[in-house]
This record gives sequence, structure tokens and C-alpha cells, in this order.
Amino acid sequence: MPRPSSSSNLPLPKLSVKGLRGIADLSIPRLGRVTLIAGKNGVGKTTVLEAVRIYAAGGNPVVLRSILLEREEFSAGVDDEGVEISAPDLESLFYGRHPLSDSCISINPGKKVKQLDIKIGKDPSQGLFSSENFPDIDEPSLEIRFQGKNREFPIPLFGDRSRLPYRRLRGREIELPSSILCLSLGPSLPNSEDMAQFWDNVALTNDEDRAVQALRLIYGEEVDRIVVVGNDRPRYPRGRRALVKMRSQGGPVPLKSLGDGAVRLFGVALALANSQDGLLTIDEAENGIHHSVQYDFWKMVMQTAKENNVQVLATTHGWDCIAGFAQAAAEADAEESALLRLERDGEKIRAVEYLREDLVTATEQGIEVR
Repeated sequence: MPRPSSSSNLPLPKLSVKGLRGIADLSIPRLGRVTLIAGKNGVGKTTVLEAVRIYAAGGNPVVLRSILLEREEFSAGVDDEGVEISAPDLESLFYGRHPLSDSCISINPGKKVKQLDIKIGKDPSQGLFSSENFPDIDEPSLEIRFQGKNREFPIPLFGDRSRLPYRRLRGREIELPSSILCLSLGPSLPNSEDMAQFWDNVALTNDEDRAVQALRLIYGEEVDRIVVVGNDRPRYPRGRRALVKMRSQGGPVPLKSLGDGAVRLFGVALALANSQDGLLTIDEAENGIHHSVQYDFWKMVMQTAKENNVQVLATTHGWDCIAGFAQAAAEADAEESALLRLERDGEKIRAVEYLREDLVTATEQGIEVR
């Protein structure tokens, strides 16, 4: 049964990020249970969400690899046998994309003992990065320092680029760091496979009803119920998909036939249900959702996040999304939500928080805060 919880127990009450991608040093003094981050393109909004994912995973190399491939950050090379290969470009994660000897990614949730540091070392004994020496070293390491523990992962090289390991590398077991549950959505729509898996975890529970209610934000009582059909056998032609029973239709219709907004709302509702006691990041939260639904959407997110003890961090470019968030946040508990704008001044980035009074005024007078 969902339980209400205090925002003081959030996994990330605040956040500082150093040395990650285009962020040299960013400090966010307060995060809410639901935080919306606005700002211009290229200011670092998506990087903040990546920092959350990396921290939640304790720097797990598998998550680092996934983030790099999502941005298509990989490079080509040749292995020891002359075979062409491609691999994630680890250097792309570090500030400036060309790490120096003292380069380090640091992510701090507000408690020093829980800080995460990531470096590249020449070997486990030295722990320093030196790209010009890499060709002479058999196995440089990815060094992860988290919660008082140091872990080193060997990184096989080709040229001056690195490949991140999977769960097993060169016959040796990799000790994975401890982690916080963290799901990620956006900016694209969730795929059918992920939604089917999320659905399996909430079927015949109150969270199933929430998913139905999410679709009713668009279609009202026309939505009767939802079912996921099919199977995931390799040769099954369609895989699994969600069908929606509409009261005016003779039979069920595919969820995806109802449009991007329906898929987005359904996916967010299921992700919230599957993130209990953890984190959920949503990149470009406004995608697919009509401006008239934004207030109800954020009201649903805030209510479900509180009941399921989920901390949500989302980004947006859209004023309609901000206005809907501001209206819903102005009606919620003051500590439960936060609206931030990232600003870049040269190489510096700062986070500006809009207070509750600002949100009320912005909502009433239609003042843009992005």
C-alpha cells in the first residue's frame, strides 16, 4: 500500500555536479520531491538528469555505457587482431571531453560521505589519468569511489579510446556498486517492451487504476480499461502491446493509435508506479502532452510521487509545461516541489529557484519564468 513520506527523506535533498560533460561546477541547494528544470538549449539540463542516473547507480559502468550509447558517443578502432570495432567514448563524460591528469567527475547529494567520484587511472596502484601513456599500459582502470569504498574496473583499450566493461571482462567478475532504484524516461516515447514490463508489475493493483486515470486526462470516461496482450517470443510478429477499451468502440484499440500524448501519460503513470522508494527522471516532460492537460498531468505526478515515495526530476523547454507545473505546485505543500532555471554565465552555470510566492504570481499573471 502506498505510504506518504517526508521530503526530508529524499534520496537527493540537494545536488552538486562537477566535471561532467559541459558542467564544470553546478550546485543546486534544494531539490523537491518533484523538481522541474528549465533553461535554454545546451545549458546542461539533460546532463543533470544523467548525473542523477549515474549517482543512483553508484557509477555502475553498465549505466555509464548506456548513457554514452544513448547519445551515440562512440568511436571506431581496431583491436589487437586488426578487426574493426566501435566502443563507447568514455572521455565524452568528462568536462571538456579531454580529461587531464586530475580530471574527476564528482556528484554529491548533500552528504560528503555519500559523494561519488569517477576517474580514469593508469593502473589500480597509481590512480592517475595520463592519456599519452595509455598505449604502453595493458589495463588502465575506471576508478569509482562511492560511500567510502573504492572500486576499480579494468578498461581494455584500442588507440587512445576506451571500452567500458560488461558484467564480466577477460574472465574476471566485476563487483557492481550499490544502487538506488532509478528509472528514466524521455525525450522519446517509452517503447512497448518497457511499458509491458512495467504493466506486469502493477497489474491488478491500485497503480493499474492510476494508469487508466492518466489516459482519462485526455479522453475522460471514454476510457474503460487497459490490457497488455501478446508475448515476447523472438518470432512473435508483434511482441507485446497495450490495448485500450473505449466505451464508444466496438473493440479494443492499440494504445499507440491514440497518439503520442496517450503513450506519454500511460508511460509516466507506469514509471511512477515502478519507481516506489526510488528516483524517476523525465527528459523533456512536455513532449506529446497538450497544453490543456499540463496542470492535470503535474497534479497526477505530484500526488503519485508523494504516495509512492518517488523523487522525480524532469526537464522542459516549454512555457505551457512550466505554467501547468507552477499551478499544480502552488496548490501543493511548499517543500514537495521545486522549479529551477539553469543559467550559463561563461563557463559557470547556476541554478535559480522560484519560490512558492513566485509560482503563485506567475500562475495568476501569466509571467514566463523559463
